[in-house]
Amino acid sequence: MSTGTLLFDAPGPRAKRRILVATILSVLAFAALAAGALWLFASHGQLAPAKWVAFTQWPYIRFLLDGLGNTILCTVVAGAISFPFGLMLALGRLSRRRWLSRISGAWVEVFRTIPLLLLIYVFIGVLPQFGINPDVFWKLVIPIVVCSSAVIAEVFRAGILALPRGQTEAAASLGLSPSQAMRRVLLPQAIRLMVPSLVTQVVSLLKDSTLGYAASYPELMKQAQNLTAYTGDLIQTYLVVSVVYIILNMLLSQFASWLERRGRNARGRARARALVANSLTPSET
Repeated sequence: MSTGTLLFDAPGPRAKRRILVATILSVLAFAALAAGALWLFASHGQLAPAKWVAFTQWPYIRFLLDGLGNTILCTVVAGAISFPFGLMLALGRLSRRRWLSRISGAWVEVFRTIPLLLLIYVFIGVLPQFGINPDVFWKLVIPIVVCSSAVIAEVFRAGILALPRGQTEAAASLGLSPSQAMRRVLLPQAIRLMVPSLVTQVVSLLKDSTLGYAASYPELMKQAQNLTAYTGDLIQTYLVVSVVYIILNMLLSQFASWLERRGRNARGRARARALVANSLTPSET
């Protein structure tokens, strides 16, 4: 089972051709847009070397590195809370206890639809009026956790439900209770299948951290905003920051692809060993 089919059906030949054509057209359109933007920047002198010299100086680099460090800190802390919480919500939604399933389902359905920026504004402007005024770091992290946990819960739930029903029946035949079957049989297999998808969710957390400007949290985008206000080099600053985000997201995406290939190869080797073991005759063993 491929991790790509956890949430969506595998595309057929016709759908693959349409996806290929749409991808080519999108790449060409993006290339044309990028070429037009570069020509426009060059015609207005924005690509002149003098405009970029400042970004080779340590004070500028350190200022942006501070923002990058805060971005990574926010992403790591939000992920460390969101993933276990999302797993709890998924298990709660799959629980046979109706009250637990309904509460978990309500959390997922509500916070999966609320815009993250709106929730951040609630923490900034509404909750302080009621005496709830956490640190600026948590004004960003808590809304990210609340919204992302709902999405991550659905990823976990889809992965568990994608497992063959025979796994549950086999666990029951061994005398395992439903909770034991989930903990010892279903969940380990589901997590192995979902690892690439979960890594992809880290990319979403990284992008969510860019809303730190609303809470005045000094992450990379907020630092870029402060830098442009001081220097006036808006285009240069945001192009540099865009490249940093692109590199980070590409690294995370490549990591997810590597995990998927590794898991697929491991499953292939396990099946090969099982076939070899089953093909041996009693005399050979």
